[in-house]
Amino acid sequence: MIDTEMTDTPTRQDIAPRPAAPPRRTTVRSTYRLQLRPDALTLADARSVAEYLQQLGVSHLYLSPIMTAMPGSTHGYDVTDPTTVSAALGGPPGLKALSDEVRSRGMGLIVDLVPNHVGVGDARHNPWWWDVLRNGKQSAFAHFFDIDWSAGNGAGGRLALPVLQNDNDPAALTVDRSGTEPMLALHDLRFPITPGTDGENALRIHDRQHYRLVSWKAGVCTYRRYFAVSGLAALRQEDPAVFDITHRELAAWCEHDLVDGVRVDHPDGLSGPAEYLTRLRRLIGPHRLLLVEKALSNREPLDATLPIDGTTGYDALDELGGVMLDPAGEAPLTDLSKLFLGHGSDRDWFCDTEHRIKRAVAEKLLIPEVRRLVAAVKRDGAQSDTAPISDLALTNATIEVLSFIPVARTDYTPLAGMIGAVVAEVAKRNSELTVPLSILVTALAAGGEAARRFHQVCGAVAAKAVEDTMFYQAARLVSLQEIGGNPERFGRSLLDYHLANAARAQRWPATMTALSTHDTKRGEDVRARIGVLSQVAEIWAQEVEGWLERCPPPDPASALFLLQNMFGVWPADGRAAADVPGLRERLHRFAEKAVREAGTRSSWEEPDPEFESALHRWIDTVIDGPVGAELGTLVLQLAPFAWSDGLSQKLLQLCGPGIPDVYQGTELWEDSLVDPDNRRPVDFGQRLAMLQSLTGTPEVDASGSAKMWIVAYALWLRRERPDCFVGGGYTPMFARGDNASHLIAYGRGPVGDPPQVIIAATRHSVGLADTGWGDTTMDLPNGATWTDRLTGHTFQSAARLEKLFARLPVALLVR
Repeated sequence: MIDTEMTDTPTRQDIAPRPAAPPRRTTVRSTYRLQLRPDALTLADARSVAEYLQQLGVSHLYLSPIMTAMPGSTHGYDVTDPTTVSAALGGPPGLKALSDEVRSRGMGLIVDLVPNHVGVGDARHNPWWWDVLRNGKQSAFAHFFDIDWSAGNGAGGRLALPVLQNDNDPAALTVDRSGTEPMLALHDLRFPITPGTDGENALRIHDRQHYRLVSWKAGVCTYRRYFAVSGLAALRQEDPAVFDITHRELAAWCEHDLVDGVRVDHPDGLSGPAEYLTRLRRLIGPHRLLLVEKALSNREPLDATLPIDGTTGYDALDELGGVMLDPAGEAPLTDLSKLFLGHGSDRDWFCDTEHRIKRAVAEKLLIPEVRRLVAAVKRDGAQSDTAPISDLALTNATIEVLSFIPVARTDYTPLAGMIGAVVAEVAKRNSELTVPLSILVTALAAGGEAARRFHQVCGAVAAKAVEDTMFYQAARLVSLQEIGGNPERFGRSLLDYHLANAARAQRWPATMTALSTHDTKRGEDVRARIGVLSQVAEIWAQEVEGWLERCPPPDPASALFLLQNMFGVWPADGRAAADVPGLRERLHRFAEKAVREAGTRSSWEEPDPEFESALHRWIDTVIDGPVGAELGTLVLQLAPFAWSDGLSQKLLQLCGPGIPDVYQGTELWEDSLVDPDNRRPVDFGQRLAMLQSLTGTPEVDASGSAKMWIVAYALWLRRERPDCFVGGGYTPMFARGDNASHLIAYGRGPVGDPPQVIIAATRHSVGLADTGWGDTTMDLPNGATWTDRLTGHTFQSAARLEKLFARLPVALLVR
């Protein structure tokens, strides 16, 4: 459906809204992610920025979770009541008002759905969990959760809550009688007391409850968690009653046509993702957008049998970042990594490290889930003609198989046969595991509880080991260490990039593409700047060696990792880092999280205060000393090339196959690190003022106005010529001349027609600094005049790249 009122092209003098379209559902052409939070961006606040987003050219607002969450939650994924829109965000009236507002502007809403888990960190705020704690197996909500009530569950048949911090905690238990009902109190936490079990002694009362408070170090947790987060309890969406009540609000939104699509958070954690998504598709109807948060592993295809439109875009993020890297930087950066880490973060290191860390995760962080899985394997794989097998042998075999699986779960259609290949390889490596492996195979073949739990645990092992641990240990080029990324592969060839785009255009035309999200470990412009190091790898290696010699860190591996991230966020406007408000504190928070996630010198479970203090002192020494000054000088020298890469990847994303998402605030330069840094409030007033002030092609500088200019024109072009983009064709284009390899270009247009739009972008710009483009030329389809919407320059037959990129490192040519 084309909104004719919204398809006029904005002039360079006036990027302003066209007359409002009548209220109706609009085709999703682009999204803008908003991180709602009660203290900074409510539904009413989102309504107030709708006009700005309309002027920017966005077609849909893409909202973070809006259901009732833990008080003070800044992300909304710790939902405590999936049946109500958060009153703190504005409640149902706020959602209705926002929907009406965007509808009146010819826009729409996409909502983020959290089906896999609910927040239970403070039971008082989750009525279902509170009732289960009070009434145990007799609770009407007990079947909502995946709880092991068996006598051998490690907690005497009770619900184990891993909340005790030390051996003295039980002595701190008291009875809180300040409210309408007595509660057991442990520091700030409160727990219900089952009627008829009250008394004077808190410990004796505790012993009479349906739950048991245990140490978080004990490895006992009798409910399935989200990964290893004890404050998030998994829901049993395979139960129709659970699905119905947790999707009641979504059904109402669809009935009243308030939303145009859904983003599903972590479907891999569900009992059966395919069955769930089929039920969800029936609920929302055939025409609403349905996207899943799924990080595809290296070369893993997305299951085409799923009733979805695609993923949230980590695959595209990996391709866009990879094609910008200079392969010439691989050897020097590998050598630097070997010098300070003892390894080069190459293929062998990643393979060995992934296996080792996955085993450690399964044996420590996820031992409660593994224990339940092994128990299910024993039941489902029992054979009357085999001798009893020890739990230890069966556990070892199960963990070994889990640690070699290269994807989140293997029960998707395109991965048929993978589990067999992995088991065969494990059996070949470990002949002593033949018997327990036969039991595991029998259990998996049965397709019952063991198979279901195996795939759920598999995804948790992969996420915790790779994204949350290994990606903080490797340090060859940290911009590659992103969700869905493959750091062992140094970049991506131009031909590979084009083929990936062509496949997306043909197979998943409405999938989302992303450069930044609320989960990315570094924002898009931080990654772009770090990626430039691949073009100056020898210079970087020389500088780092000198810096660490003059300013010795407590751990060279941590320093090499942190220096790249510091380079990525260092001010590029000439200011010292010490003069940028909040930057020092943000770097310290990031460093603490990074070393604890890496787990080599400190960890969340066992922090090393002495090491962390030494690391914080080193960071301050860098910021305040000559190393920081030299780092700042290098940032200034390389800033133009980082801006070039940032603009290139942005335009390539916005006009490429799929539906591009603009993460909040990233229409200007951003300097975000991992959460919660990437969820900081955005100054929309500043962005609106800048958008309205743009009257001509801006300079590429630290203000970011050039980026906003490109974002606005690309988004408006998607509105003007929708047939060229979502569902449109994709034509790779190439240059001729000495510097042809520095161009990334493709054409877009209706399928089967010649391109109507040509997107051109610069890569490896450092190498062009001395030579320029020279005689490099790109041929254009004959018989047409092409106008660059970003500069107003026109071309026919061929475009000399020296002229095409005279003002900007990118071009948006329209027939």
